[in-house]
Amino acid sequence: MIAEAGHFALVLALALALVQSVVPVWGARTGNDRVMAMAPVIAGVLFVLVALAFAALVSAYVRSDFSLLNVVQNSHSEKPLLFRITGVWGNHEGSMLLWVLILTLFGALVAAGGRDLPADMKALALAAQGWISAAFLAFILATSDPFVRIDPAPMEGQDLNPVLQDIGLAVHPPLLYLGYVGLSVAFSFAVAALLGGRVDAAWARRLRPWVLMAWSFLTLGIAMGSYWAYYELGWGGWWFWDPVENASFMPWLAATALLHSAAVMEKRAALKVWTVLLAILAFSLSLLGTFLVRSGVLTSVHAFATDPGRGLFILAILAGFIGGSLTLFAWRAPQLAPGGLFAPISREGALVFNNLILTTACATVLVGTLYPLALDVLAGTKITVGAPFFNLTFVPLMVPALLAVPFGPFLSWKRADLAAVAERLIVVAAIALAAVAVTLWWSGGSGILAALALGLGIWLVAGAVAEPVWRVTRGGGGAGAALRRLAGLPLSAWGTAFGHLGLGLTVIGIAAATAFQSEKIVLMKPGDSLGLAGYTLVYEGAQAARAPTYTVSTARFALMKDGARLATLRPEKRFYTVRQMPTTESAITTRGLSQVYVSLGDPGPEGAFAVHAFYKPLVTLIWLGAVVMAFGGVCSLADRRLRIGVPRAASARRRAPGEAAG
Repeated sequence: MIAEAGHFALVLALALALVQSVVPVWGARTGNDRVMAMAPVIAGVLFVLVALAFAALVSAYVRSDFSLLNVVQNSHSEKPLLFRITGVWGNHEGSMLLWVLILTLFGALVAAGGRDLPADMKALALAAQGWISAAFLAFILATSDPFVRIDPAPMEGQDLNPVLQDIGLAVHPPLLYLGYVGLSVAFSFAVAALLGGRVDAAWARRLRPWVLMAWSFLTLGIAMGSYWAYYELGWGGWWFWDPVENASFMPWLAATALLHSAAVMEKRAALKVWTVLLAILAFSLSLLGTFLVRSGVLTSVHAFATDPGRGLFILAILAGFIGGSLTLFAWRAPQLAPGGLFAPISREGALVFNNLILTTACATVLVGTLYPLALDVLAGTKITVGAPFFNLTFVPLMVPALLAVPFGPFLSWKRADLAAVAERLIVVAAIALAAVAVTLWWSGGSGILAALALGLGIWLVAGAVAEPVWRVTRGGGGAGAALRRLAGLPLSAWGTAFGHLGLGLTVIGIAAATAFQSEKIVLMKPGDSLGLAGYTLVYEGAQAARAPTYTVSTARFALMKDGARLATLRPEKRFYTVRQMPTTESAITTRGLSQVYVSLGDPGPEGAFAVHAFYKPLVTLIWLGAVVMAFGGVCSLADRRLRIGVPRAASARRRAPGEAAG
């Protein structure tokens, strides 16, 4: 009965989502406050209903209820409890339910918060959330019902894909969906603003916290997915330009551009049309990612290969929301009043430059991702667009944007003195050039591009540190005054500094790990040793064992340096008996900010294994940088000025004498 209750909750949720998509619009158009006040209540109840359905599915997995087809296909009674729970979203149907759960959660958050939102805008935004919820609830009930019963029920399940039986699955999809789906609020705010004709600085101020929240989660989700692929798949790489990886990266690029564009609009009431368009495009790219993963057009370790009927349904949703929102934009955008003017050399100008680069880079990734699919559909020709294309197009595009990043916080609004800003960055430039020179000396002059890339990362890191240092020292007054100014810096300033600092750390990690890693592939027998970047790996033997759902061969390696044992690495080869599928579990030890990475290939005679070993200098900075970037987003979110909207008192003071409040 629990499964039936979950299914019934989804049916009620669909009906309620349809009500939410219509009633608030009627209230906003008629100016009926009582009708508009229903929208937050409906949004809260909708979230409760979807949460009940999700809890019912979790219960079925925990209890190993094999009368449900979804549980049979993706679970096993002997799996650890954690993997039974994470298996809920390790499949198409369950992950779509998680998607809608997070969607309705954001709708409930908008309903509960946003007290500074005008009633009509809040109602229209919740209506837009209702449209999205209704579409995906209909998709679940029509094509992807996780509560389908089978009779007779089998005694045991078919187990989850072994690659997904990892702690990464407990973290990566929820974080990624919080980012993906969080952008729906930006989309809904854009639709509400276009319908209500209220696109102004106050709207941008209300929009930014939601974009910051989604961007921070998406940053962490992408980083977690990268690290999961790095250690779980045994290939030693952190990014493959896989189409599904690109599908999560494109919304991140668009959301980053949206954050900067909203900052300009909030400060100068400029870039109104551009900001609204980015809010629409960021979520549209999230919908595109959902289509790519679930339509069956891609073969990827990340993708849910599903039937074409589901793909057509999602394609219809995609066309409806993207086409409808862009049509609304084309209708209302010409009516938006132009904002404040600014000089090209200004903080606004720097942010516009940033936007142009980010959107061009996003378009490049989009073309590289979709072109092979379009060519396959239209001409039946199969081609692969991989790392060489993206390295030759995306990377050169990003270099000027990264070079410009440290200038932005130093530039004044409206008009700035570029020479004065350059003077403040002389020390930063000297540090970056010194890093380039040291790297060239260390590499014997052979790694020019790597040295420049490392110098670029140091430029970003030093620039991020220099800006708050300049803020607290420019007024003079000694150490005491500097400390007071440091304590008085707004959290949004710290957010910017940490965001740019994290970006620099990631660039350093990418450059070092790509250019200076050591890699060896050898066949090793017990007692053999392998030299690797100053370390010695000694293969001490292997041991076979059996777990409830798989058999495993665990090799043991001693990591030695100068005769001292530093660590023991235990990579594994597993064979999951239910799925009849082998997996590789790599072994990693971290030495400072670098890592030694060992994975096993095919076994040989006399206990031998093909061994794939890496030394990856500074590789941890790739993911540490992402965490620092997300922390910057959290700092900005904690800034009270971003949470309360435009202060009412300040708004009242700005009214002309005798002007009516409205």
